[in-house]
Amino acid sequence: MPVMPEQTDREPLPRALIVMGVSGSGKSTIGEALAQRLGWRYEDADDYHPKANVAKMSAGQPLTDDDRWPWLRAIADEIDRVIGSGSHVVFGCSALKRAYRDVLVHGRDDVRIVYLDGSRELIGARMAARKNHFMPTGLLDSQFATLECPGPDERPIVASIDAPVEVIVDDIAGQIPTLVSD
Repeated sequence: MPVMPEQTDREPLPRALIVMGVSGSGKSTIGEALAQRLGWRYEDADDYHPKANVAKMSAGQPLTDDDRWPWLRAIADEIDRVIGSGSHVVFGCSALKRAYRDVLVHGRDDVRIVYLDGSRELIGARMAARKNHFMPTGLLDSQFATLECPGPDERPIVASIDAPVEVIVDDIAGQIPTLVSD
């Protein structure tokens, strides 16, 4: 049974959450655990990359905005499809720039950003310990250089990643407005 916090009068019920941050911040781990807690579906945005993007990143080359736009539109289309079907989804997606998040959220109140905030040192250590991931540690600096932290007008849910997964998920779940049955 999902554990849901109480609905506030000020915030609409989110139908989709985009768990964002640089590579190695825990988007997949936290996103999957959060989706399980909420009883929602989890999707990894990396699965929506065209093969050319994966090959480029695997070769240690950062993606350009031109590489990213079709990828971001595919994710936004899936979010719209899921919401349109009456379901919910948690997406793990880097969404490093405001312009990227604007494509994903596109003005909807029922899509929320969850920003996983952590230091370069902590994330670098986590990336160095990962096995079989296409994003090499050497691209972390470019990720931090690209990162535009979400502003207050984006209504982000911000969670520090300097804690165990369960604690991070508890923190995020406690910040999500949800529907309370009458």
